[in-house]
Amino acid sequence: MSPLRYELVFSDDTGTTEDVVVVERTPLTGSGGHPVYADPTGIIRAEISDRDEVRILATGAHQEVSRQVRARALPDPEPGDPSSAAA
Repeated sequence: MSPLRYELVFSDDTGTTEDVVVVERTPLTGSGGHPVYADPTGIIRAEISDRDEVRILATGAHQEVSRQVRARALPDPEPGDPSSAAA
């Protein structure tokens, strides 16, 4: 089963600068048959395989897709945890 949440780690060409975005699984699947994950705004969407391979999905006409992105699975939130968005 796929994790409910991932951190997407975007790096610059040198690998020294990182931006991290948390995404959650949606009911959608991508063209590769893997789950689609999205951030709360819906701007960042990615198809993530069971081997943590990431394919960023464009959500706008002029969006530049980062080539340096890694997925880190996050533990599933505990049921009833008030700090989780799924509770």
